[in-house]
Amino acid sequence: MPLTVRLHPRDNVVVAREQLDPGTAVPEEGVTVEAQIPRGHKLATAPIGAGEAVRKFDQIIGFASEAAGPGAHVHTHNCAMGAFAREHASGSAYRRTSFIEEAERASFQGFRRANGKVGTRNFIGVLSTVNCSATICQFVAKRFPEEELALYPNVDGIVALTHATGCGMADHGDGYDALQRTLWGYARHPNFAGILMIGLGCEVNQIDFLLEAYGITRGPLFRTMTLQGVGGTRKTLAQASSIIREMLPFANEARRETCSAQHLSLALQCGGSDAYSGITANPALGACADLLVRHGGTAILAETPEIFGAEHLLTRRAASSDVAERLLARLRWWEDYCARNGGEMNNNPTPGNKAGGLTTILEKSLGAAAKGGTTGLMGVYKYAETVTTPGFVFMDSPGYDPASVTGQVASGANVITFTTGRGSCFGFKPVPSIKIATNSPMYAHMIEDMDVNAGTVLDGGVSIEEMGQQMFDLVLRVASGEPTKSEALGLGDHEFVPWQIGAVM
Repeated sequence: MPLTVRLHPRDNVVVAREQLDPGTAVPEEGVTVEAQIPRGHKLATAPIGAGEAVRKFDQIIGFASEAAGPGAHVHTHNCAMGAFAREHASGSAYRRTSFIEEAERASFQGFRRANGKVGTRNFIGVLSTVNCSATICQFVAKRFPEEELALYPNVDGIVALTHATGCGMADHGDGYDALQRTLWGYARHPNFAGILMIGLGCEVNQIDFLLEAYGITRGPLFRTMTLQGVGGTRKTLAQASSIIREMLPFANEARRETCSAQHLSLALQCGGSDAYSGITANPALGACADLLVRHGGTAILAETPEIFGAEHLLTRRAASSDVAERLLARLRWWEDYCARNGGEMNNNPTPGNKAGGLTTILEKSLGAAAKGGTTGLMGVYKYAETVTTPGFVFMDSPGYDPASVTGQVASGANVITFTTGRGSCFGFKPVPSIKIATNSPMYAHMIEDMDVNAGTVLDGGVSIEEMGQQMFDLVLRVASGEPTKSEALGLGDHEFVPWQIGAVM
């Protein structure tokens, strides 16, 4: 097996499969290692002069901050960000999707809801409008008698969704709108049989304002209350518990039935990435996403800072110039957002990403964008905005995984796929989260948390297409009720993190 991985003939770096010590000959590249190259890090295969572009994936991932000769370790000490023009060529690579005939599409066992959506789980949710009602929401979920809940076997549980905002904020603008979209998205999510929304009563994020803005009506399976209106903690807990008891028989009537894969909406997410993310797990997840799109489903890519430097690969796949411009507009917004908050796009990657071999956000983004597969980009959505266009779409969000996934679920995702190279112990109630390891050593080390080992693409002779098919098959099984590792471990109660935009006052 070669010592390194070459991703394109025009690249001037390759990736070390294992740690390479000084003096090691790399016959496939005709170079000798000058300094220790950690596993997953980059090795120069040609002279790279100071200021010259460093190329990987046949794309620019940075510029040499000092000269590097053949056999040199290329990383943060000698490779840095730099501005350069990218040809966005809107729609130039767009191709119509070759859909599977409806009669031949894959299916899963899901919960059909009255609004036409299909759930993959059957929870009752207790949703706080403001941090001031967070503890009581947790009380309602945690203190409900387990023996009583056990009488309703078709209900997956009661989950409290609490957060750190909802007041001390403007009652208009990006932050307020994003929070309301998020709460509305969860209130109507098909993985919930019923929702109880609890507020304090005096907060900026008023329940009635939300209901009015989105035309929501109360009913047996959507109830609201405030601590101030009911009369305090003890009375609210008692009344909320009574409401849950009223909802449980209705929720328990739900039954799984055969549903087309076109009702699946897949969140494409990565966290704790390493250099192998863009080589194994992410391209394989992209192949899985392509399969889902061909079966009529939806795949949602997010994390806007983590497509910076790879956005031109997405705009070229845009179904229209308007779609491409919407994506570029979000990137311009992010550049301004970072500037006015004293940050920069290259603040990402994290220390763990860098230890795993990723040097710049350009390199990380090129690997992250691979999760989106190859089909046309059909739409670009605001954070937590309801996705109405099937196919491959993009949703604006931070790169912070819990905040990004919160938005994807609010947009309608009913299964989460989460690739990781460093390891991530991530769950996300009410939606099942499938964790995909990028490399075999980490998979073996954290096997209790990992559902898929995509490392076999690199060391087991499995093709990207074969791994993508394996992932697609697992998505169907999980959507049908097969528990993921995170569900078996009970993870996912505290990852609901709405993106907090703007001043806290």
